[in-house]
Amino acid sequence: MRLKIYLDTSVPNAYFDESKLERQRETKDFWNRLIGYEVFISQRVIEEINETPDAERRVRLRSLVEGFEILASENEEVENLALEYVAEGIIPLNHFDDAIHVATASVYKMDILVSWNYQHIVKLKTIRGVIAVNLLKGYNPLDIVDPVMVD
Repeated sequence: MRLKIYLDTSVPNAYFDESKLERQRETKDFWNRLIGYEVFISQRVIEEINETPDAERRVRLRSLVEGFEILASENEEVENLALEYVAEGIIPLNHFDDAIHVATASVYKMDILVSWNYQHIVKLKTIRGVIAVNLLKGYNPLDIVDPVMVD
């Protein structure tokens, strides 16, 4: 059985980010390894891609994620879980979209959330807090990693 991976927007963005060449290379290497996984994004990822100011990059991002299953991220269950992460001080309210990504991955029973967001998602405080809240609320623990950690 293949593991289910949720990608937040930072991952496809890094694929085209020439300002961070090492991260771009690691993202492209990761992309080649996705064949072994079930890959998901959310409606919020699509919205964030659509907010990309550069029209050419926006088209490239859409093309890159085309074919991945899109999970509904605007529903009461996802929003309530995201609010719980905020209430517990795991993710700041002014970064609610990050909480939405984590909650979406949790609600839809993803095995792994992959992100380059070290500020609010891929960090020990967040990982431990998400596991604790998820267990208390009846959700599975969620592995939160950067693309390099996925083999």
